[in-house]
Amino acid sequence: MKPIIYQLLPRLFTNYNETRLRNGSRLENGCGTMQAITPKALKSIRDLGATHVWYTGVIRHATAEYNTPSITKGRAGSPYAITDYYDIDPDIAANPSKRMAEFEALVERTHKAGLQVIIDFVPNHVSREYHSTCKPRTVKDLGQGDHPEWAFSPLNNFYYLPSEEFQPPIAPKEGEPAYHEFPAKATGNDCFTARPSKDDWFETVKLNYGVFYQGGGEKQFNPRPKTWDQMTAILLFWAKKGVDAFRVDMAEMVPHEFWTYAIGKVKHTFPKVQFLAECYNPALYRTYLAAGFDYLYDKVGMYEYLRGVTSKNWAAEGITQHWMATDDIRDKMLYFLENHDEQRIASGFFCGRGICAEPAMIVAACLGTNPLLIYSGQELGETGMDAEGFSGIDGRTTIFDYWGVKSLQAWANDGKFDGARMNDEQKNLRQFYRSLMLLARDNKAITNGLMFDIEYAQSGSFNKHEQYAFLRHYKATDIFDPEETLLVVCNFDDKDVEVDINVPQEAWDYFQTTPPQLNGKMQFIDLLTGKKYPSYNHLKLPAWTGVVLRLSAN
Repeated sequence: MKPIIYQLLPRLFTNYNETRLRNGSRLENGCGTMQAITPKALKSIRDLGATHVWYTGVIRHATAEYNTPSITKGRAGSPYAITDYYDIDPDIAANPSKRMAEFEALVERTHKAGLQVIIDFVPNHVSREYHSTCKPRTVKDLGQGDHPEWAFSPLNNFYYLPSEEFQPPIAPKEGEPAYHEFPAKATGNDCFTARPSKDDWFETVKLNYGVFYQGGGEKQFNPRPKTWDQMTAILLFWAKKGVDAFRVDMAEMVPHEFWTYAIGKVKHTFPKVQFLAECYNPALYRTYLAAGFDYLYDKVGMYEYLRGVTSKNWAAEGITQHWMATDDIRDKMLYFLENHDEQRIASGFFCGRGICAEPAMIVAACLGTNPLLIYSGQELGETGMDAEGFSGIDGRTTIFDYWGVKSLQAWANDGKFDGARMNDEQKNLRQFYRSLMLLARDNKAITNGLMFDIEYAQSGSFNKHEQYAFLRHYKATDIFDPEETLLVVCNFDDKDVEVDINVPQEAWDYFQTTPPQLNGKMQFIDLLTGKKYPSYNHLKLPAWTGVVLRLSAN
């Protein structure tokens, strides 16, 4: 199965409050809950084409509402500043005292809807206020038994700065006492100072997996650092809750030796559980796959290049170079154009309208058998151009503030999930995403087939700076499993074009098949729109669009 992942933050996804007060509290601006992610909502996500839902921000993290004094970014805090790995965030519970039961019910509903559950695992850092009240009785808390007088020891969970007091880069919130931490701990982004800046991950502390960073990166793994077993136990805890996969935050900041150990332990008991790594260093890709990860982000390669083609007039033909860079592991690379870290396509920082990324999305969805990620609101042209509070007008949808997302509210329509409040552009864009995601999920030429890049063979009216073309092919196994060939042509130009397409003989030889006969009677169907074309070697393409033509006779 080709995973089609739909990412959502429950805090935002089902918040129907339209107050939107800058720096507003939970009471003022509202907050979505897990209970509000109803079977109707999940059916709508499944009908969009998703196979997985990535629930972001479900594990308890620091917020200004629940932690005093607090070191948080925004009133709602970062979902990546965990305060208790064994707890659910009370913000997203209809009844906070039953929040774990509500999460378990959400997992059950998600599975009944035919979707798998992904949650974040944040292994590199925790909130400065970390303290688990929900851990099993036999489990030692992080930091319990540490020797804070030692800057480094594999016996410690944290890195310390002895004799120094932590100096936060932000002033206490009005009416709150100052936050004290002595001795200071190292900050999550490998910042070994008691005075991190606002640009550092100052609300977090770095976890110690036995790497002596101040000592040149020496690894002390024998005896096994205690953090290894504690974090592996947390993974097993959530796997027992029915979680199908973990999206691992900043996996490359944790030594690969730990992942070999932890993933091996988890998969021994739960062999179907999968791991997706946020990993930005191409030099480490194969190392982390060898350590047990099933999939990796493809941010610095395909994401950045598709964004450049869409918004910076980079040459479309360069896409070839970027899929080739990971060709041996391409089925392991997650493609995306949005997630919670990145700027929205429709923002003024990217390209201003969601429809302008349609050709890039076709490439991302159809080029390989690898997974595809969609961020909630992307399919609606969400702009992310609000000044919510800690998150200013930056083209991103805040993860730090309580907020109501206009496009999601228009689609959800107070929980009906009927799209009744969407405008025509939102409806058209969502229909495009639905057609594309269903195609990517269900068509065997895309989920299981071969790819042949034909960009090199184009010339004449085909402008390789603005258009991109490739083939997908599925080889028949029996009469009930027919052969199929797809031609994908994308137009990144801002004007309508007519292009001639050359499919070289090498492609047919590679697929071990023959080209369709152009006899004037054949009709080639665009699987995205249903439009029929009398020929596949001469096409009219509107601006910012693409086609996926079925070339086989079946």
